[in-house]
Amino acid sequence: EPDLVIEVAGKKIRAHKSILAEKSDYFKARLSRDILKVKGVSYKTLKILIDYIYSSRMEVNKDNVVEVITGAKILQIPCAVQTAMDTMSGQITTENCYDILTIAKKQRLSELKETAYRFMSDNFLQILRDPSVYGRLTGSERDLILKARMEGKKCLMVAEINDVYDRVGSRPQSRDNSRPQSPLSIVSLEENHLIYYYNEAEKDWRPLTRMPEDINTKGCGICTMYNYLFVAGGIKGYGDKGKLSDKVFCYNPITDSWSEIRPLNQARSQLKLVALEGYLYAIGGECLFTVEKYDPRMDRWTPVAPLPKGAFAVAHEATTCNGEIYVSGGSLFYRLLKYDPKKDEWQECPYNNSRKKSTDMVAFKNFIYRFDVNRDQGVNVFKYNTIVKLWNESASLRQTNPLPFRCAVIGTCIYCVNKSHTLRFIIEEENARFEQEELKAPFEAKGVLFPFILSLHEKAEKKRLTQP
Repeated sequence: EPDLVIEVAGKKIRAHKSILAEKSDYFKARLSRDILKVKGVSYKTLKILIDYIYSSRMEVNKDNVVEVITGAKILQIPCAVQTAMDTMSGQITTENCYDILTIAKKQRLSELKETAYRFMSDNFLQILRDPSVYGRLTGSERDLILKARMEGKKCLMVAEINDVYDRVGSRPQSRDNSRPQSPLSIVSLEENHLIYYYNEAEKDWRPLTRMPEDINTKGCGICTMYNYLFVAGGIKGYGDKGKLSDKVFCYNPITDSWSEIRPLNQARSQLKLVALEGYLYAIGGECLFTVEKYDPRMDRWTPVAPLPKGAFAVAHEATTCNGEIYVSGGSLFYRLLKYDPKKDEWQECPYNNSRKKSTDMVAFKNFIYRFDVNRDQGVNVFKYNTIVKLWNESASLRQTNPLPFRCAVIGTCIYCVNKSHTLRFIIEEENARFEQEELKAPFEAKGVLFPFILSLHEKAEKKRLTQP
């Protein structure tokens, strides 16, 4: 039988002294009383807290969380304070996250405040597009949630994509001085493509996610920004029956979820997609000179200065360096173009060995590194100083009939990835070199591999490691 009557706001609640005393120092200090009047807590809140002590379940939401936590503090029930915050953490959405953050600040609930910030960080693009949330955050808060999003271990990843020439008999024969072609893909267009990440501890590749069926990986553009992966454009089918895509997909590695964002203004295949200073740029495409820029805050694509007329039918490589975009391409004569977003104009840059094509081009600090693959010589690396506008030979690697690869940068290492092996090109102050030991290739991967870098947070990686 209950041995305690609690009176609050003219109403009574019957309970057991011993059960309440186990969870509450407030009730423990008043064990001698049979009737106890409680002030500073409403009847509704007290009932929620008493029910919690008995059942370990709590009915709390953003409308009553302040009263519940305040009551739990008055009644000295620390586990109820924690449970209320944990329950609220599971209820945070893009619609209520700012309200919960405001509550946490007013009540000085540091853990709930950090949880709200973490939710905003984990779902950064949605928050960025919502002026009722992002527009009310301070500059330091915006920096905080973006910094948290970019934390974690940077991982080398590869996406399975279809080569533009992925049908037997459709590939033009390559000449000695022509662009090296990728191995024939045996992937059907209907088959889902996977993304793998390299686990350094296991020295092996593991599946990360499956790309949505609607993504046309043949001729698509891929890049990363704000620790999201973006896949844009592409083509489905062949020849006259080929259909260009204007769709743009986005993968969030923290929530392990795909979404579709605003489509391109113009459908494109064989485009180059790059990220620069918080914007995406979709550059060219097959026989396209137009360029468009995506503002994630406005969720809008707008046209910018097109590539110079007659530049090249298809851009071969694109990268960003020192706040500018560099694009190379051409057939008989190969060119390097630079886009200045402040002036919204393209400029011609010197191009070393202009009759040679590269397998890829990436930036590191003030330099652009261009990797040439030659069936007789192996791999030659050239370095372009974007400040003084000069090319120099950087390094070489003797190989017999090397296959082309794509590159991605982590720290001072440029990873050169294809299905046969993964080379590591190390950049040091005085020199640069290829590591002798090659990394294992993702042998199970199909099609052509496109490498990129994303950060995996510790919890997300542990979750994936425990999955079969």
